[in-house]
Amino acid sequence: MSRKTNKICKQSGVIPYRVRDGKIEVLLISTRKRQSWVIPKGGVCKGMTLPDSAAKEAWEEAGVVGQVNTEKIGVYQYHKRGNIYRVNLFLLPVEQVLEDWPEATQRERIWLDINHAAMIVKGNSLKRILQTSQDQVKIRNQKRKNSGVRSQNV
Repeated sequence: MSRKTNKICKQSGVIPYRVRDGKIEVLLISTRKRQSWVIPKGGVCKGMTLPDSAAKEAWEEAGVVGQVNTEKIGVYQYHKRGNIYRVNLFLLPVEQVLEDWPEATQRERIWLDINHAAMIVKGNSLKRILQTSQDQVKIRNQKRKNSGVRSQNV
């Protein structure tokens, strides 16, 4: 008997974040059926880099805009409809929260403390990446402050 091999689909996604009153908050979005909370992610667009494709997903699915950090912070996998999806994750310091965006009618969004967000997302790998990203966000924020870039409260 031969074993069925699952197709591996490459995706990219972001952890959109902001710092409010010294606390790191991340933006989660609902799945289209509003069954669970996830991060913005999707298939990599032909001709786009992973970070650029991730930025596009953030705009389409969550209505947030910012400069995606090009350093990958992790990779996780999930299964859906017989395929394996491998998601390359990047940090997105949110500069603008839009009132209207392509999937506004299909999704909800919520800002949460990073630890709370890690508790409610599905998938242990994603939970771990969220938990460990907290230190990376702190380091990046400190670098931004030291370079004179002001962080925005969005």
